[in-house]
Amino acid sequence: MIEKNNTEKINDHLANERTFLAWITTSLGIMGFGFVVVKFSLFIQQITLMLNSKMSMDIEPEYSGVVGVSIVIIGSITVVLAYIKYRKVAKQIESENFTYGSYGIALMSACFLIIGLLLGWHLIDSL
Repeated sequence: MIEKNNTEKINDHLANERTFLAWITTSLGIMGFGFVVVKFSLFIQQITLMLNSKMSMDIEPEYSGVVGVSIVIIGSITVVLAYIKYRKVAKQIESENFTYGSYGIALMSACFLIIGLLLGWHLIDSL
């Protein structure tokens, strides 16, 4: 016997998929931002060396690489967490037993807090 799809379930699954894609877009933005942080720092160093050739080659240790790579890693973690959440919600929709979970939101908030602190630390250190 073939079961007919429930319209509410279809809409719930599509909403779950849109939410997943929004998280993927967010993670790509985070990773792109981390890439820009690293590359922009390298660009500034090269311009400084070109414009001021008398400057000593000893450049203070830059934290842009660490900050940028950390941001890219946080973006990658976002992809994994988004997929886990997507699968969990899909199973809950199918079993018609949806429960609200705030652990993912708390974890992502903590990741964004880490991004902000890393960038703030980098900016203060570069003053």
